[in-house]
Amino acid sequence: MTDFTMRDTIAAPATAPGQAGIGIIRLSGDKAEEILRAVFTPRGASFPLESHRLYLGTLSDGEDMIDECMAVLMRAPRSYTRQDVAELQMHGSPRAMKRALDAVLARGARPAEAGEFTLRAFLNGRIDLSQAESVMQLIRANSDRAARKALSQLNGGVSSFVAQMQERLTALLASLEAAIDYPEEVDDAMTGRELAEGCRAIARDLSAAVNERAARLSEKGLEVALCGPPNAGKSTLLNALLREEKAIVTPIPGTTRDIVAGDIYVDGCLVHLYDTAGLHESGDQVEAIGISRALAAARQADLVFWLMDGNDPAAAPPPDDFPPAAVLYTKGDLPGHPVPPEGSVLISAQTGEGLDRVTDLIRAHIRAVGETPLASRRHMALCGQAAEALTKAAEAFEAGIPLEFGAVYLHSAAELLAQITGTRADEALLDQIFSRFCVGK
Repeated sequence: MTDFTMRDTIAAPATAPGQAGIGIIRLSGDKAEEILRAVFTPRGASFPLESHRLYLGTLSDGEDMIDECMAVLMRAPRSYTRQDVAELQMHGSPRAMKRALDAVLARGARPAEAGEFTLRAFLNGRIDLSQAESVMQLIRANSDRAARKALSQLNGGVSSFVAQMQERLTALLASLEAAIDYPEEVDDAMTGRELAEGCRAIARDLSAAVNERAARLSEKGLEVALCGPPNAGKSTLLNALLREEKAIVTPIPGTTRDIVAGDIYVDGCLVHLYDTAGLHESGDQVEAIGISRALAAARQADLVFWLMDGNDPAAAPPPDDFPPAAVLYTKGDLPGHPVPPEGSVLISAQTGEGLDRVTDLIRAHIRAVGETPLASRRHMALCGQAAEALTKAAEAFEAGIPLEFGAVYLHSAAELLAQITGTRADEALLDQIFSRFCVGK
């Protein structure tokens, strides 16, 4: 994907396909203004257009009018890509959008590849690699939490953290190089101890930032499984939390035979709820498959709630090897309901009793996961590898072997951190990252 020339002028729709009120065609490159002049006629103005100002006019293919539209020219370097950028903001007709794109392509632009606008922003130094990744994360954000994380990364949150680690690492390397270059003036044993302490301190901070649960929570949301014996009220609770009749509810045990899923938001975090089949011994082949899927959902979930009918003296408690986040005693609105054991929650999906407690348990888990300055699994993998390299360097310095051996690990850690911001990014890495982008961004 990176096998292209920056001299090309690229063009692509910057809005999603389909009918819409507005559709945008974006161009970037040296010929952006020339192509804009060829297809756009401003009303009450003339070329050259003022930079960063919207103009009303007509869009044509040279022979026929395509649409009435707005156009803006953003001259370099004050643009997203730091090249000349032009945008045609027209009515979102798929046919008109295609004609507009064909018109600019016929006048010297070429179709942009996925992520090529953001790639140019990175290559031209407007953003670093972690900020480039945040653009797509923000577009794909499925919750407030994910959006906040992507915005923090876009505003340099990850870059700032990595820069601090790099600054500390650079100071260690400077001390190391001085000790190697001037051995007669340096106490190797003292230098080794100081370097080892510095390496371990940075490694601890890097390891603390590797919170994969937090990254998964932002990327995919929290998975909560509702489990328990048949007719314990799992489907009723799902419907109550979703505030819709998503699952079928009947007095007949075993109504739910497959996973029924629904989503809610808690503190801006996407929460996936899974209503599962009742867990019990069954000779019914179909029901057995549902039970198997219920067990799989419980194993994969971040949180498991075990539901029990408190009015049923034979209600099965959770198995010993099946630790839930909490036991929920259901049907609390029925008369004569026993007082649930300490640590469990009495709920009634009919009256709403205890539902706030259930939401609080979910909220507590989200907050317990915490936050991390890192924003993606790639960043965490690189920081984890850098921490390992620094630990090996510390061990080498502590062992009293020549300082040059520890230097190898220090330089390795520096190179790993540089891959996060892109100061040491090869073509394969850029292809891997930008191939996930959408065209037009």
